[in-house]
Amino acid sequence: MKPVLLIDFGSTYTKVTAVDIDGERLLGTASAYTTADADIINGLANALSVLENKTGKIEYAEKYACSSAAGGLRMAVCGLVPELTAEAARLASLGAGAKIIKIYSYQLTEDDIEEIRKAKPDIFLLAGGTDGGNTECIVHNAKALRSLPERFPVIIAGNRTAAAKCGKILNGWQVFICENVMPKFGVLNIEPAQNQIREIFLHRIIEAKGITKASKLISGIVMPTPSAVLKAVQLLAEGCGGEKGIGSLITVDVGGATTDVYSVADGAPGRINTVYKGLPEPYVKRTVEGDIGMRYSIHGIEDCFGIKRISQLSGLSENRTRELVKLLGEKTDMLPNGVPELEALDFALASLATEAAVTRHAGTVKETYSMSGLVYVQSGKDLTEVRQIVLTGGSLIHTKRTNEIAVHALYSPEQPASLRPKDASVWVDRSYILAAMGLLSEHYPKTALKIMKKEIKMDGFAK
Repeated sequence: MKPVLLIDFGSTYTKVTAVDIDGERLLGTASAYTTADADIINGLANALSVLENKTGKIEYAEKYACSSAAGGLRMAVCGLVPELTAEAARLASLGAGAKIIKIYSYQLTEDDIEEIRKAKPDIFLLAGGTDGGNTECIVHNAKALRSLPERFPVIIAGNRTAAAKCGKILNGWQVFICENVMPKFGVLNIEPAQNQIREIFLHRIIEAKGITKASKLISGIVMPTPSAVLKAVQLLAEGCGGEKGIGSLITVDVGGATTDVYSVADGAPGRINTVYKGLPEPYVKRTVEGDIGMRYSIHGIEDCFGIKRISQLSGLSENRTRELVKLLGEKTDMLPNGVPELEALDFALASLATEAAVTRHAGTVKETYSMSGLVYVQSGKDLTEVRQIVLTGGSLIHTKRTNEIAVHALYSPEQPASLRPKDASVWVDRSYILAAMGLLSEHYPKTALKIMKKEIKMDGFAK
């Protein structure tokens, strides 16, 4: 047996997963509250103690970790045009596992700079202009950033004609110059910027978040947690080394503060007479809804759908729903623990979080008329033919109503423009191992895939 330990330092929980590489099997999982405010080692020790009670004492051959502790990787991005270079910068950041706190377009104003000063991002991605195109905007923005009293790493991934000049303007800052995220009009090149974001995470953010001591105990902190999940879902979909994956899919991860959605699908227009508008969507895509979550962002669900809709889904009165929403927003660590009212409310919240996040992740289509007659204009990914939904996150894996929740990820006649899946089989990550398997795939991809296929079970169908 060759045991490997995989650690996820989350904002709320530190999760540990033990696997046997030789046996290609899961040995056990456990979690404990993350203790980032004190010493993050304490939370890890607590989780390992719980794991040892399940598995017995194990001497691990290797230990790897990912992290989203203390809010994860907070990024601000700036591009020239909202629909083009700013959107390309956004896609690069999300795909690298970042949490975007603000997107700016055109020239940064004094108000923008003051907002950035207060936000204190971990990284700033400065884009703008295709290669050989506009240089004025990105140069102006580099000068505007230079006026900030506090410095942070800046990734320059815009017009290559201006990149070196921007680097000189920001002399004394940590500056990283990458290839342009949109070198030509409508062409994405986001991987170099994504790799640089992850590299900065490894060398700077780990120390800033207080995980330095933990890093000495393990083989390496490899990536941000969302990036690990993204690698896992791509592996699960595509397979590797002759081991087949399960095919195109979307994954929904509903958390206390955010709801993440991942898709592994082509997303190109599927219907006839359809033209595509905007940047081409990545085959492997992640979005994160920072205003939609089960506890910290519970009021984002309320703002999106209203108390009446939450009440209807939960079966509780509007007054009682309002009371409980307020309570959970204040006591963010409260779990249902078998209380029928809280279980009913959590079902409604998880369903609506899923609906909102998948709707935002999926593309849209609208009818218009041209000289040749009716045509459809598509923006974003067409996910209507995706037939598999993978659910993860505490509120989705600890309920028996997963299929009912998954229905809210599907196409609805009430939103005819949304390109969500028509119907799908539902897979549930009940062992909560996606992030761990993304980590494992860096070194043992085939083993990670086989374990996922054993542990992530098809739970039924959503129609």
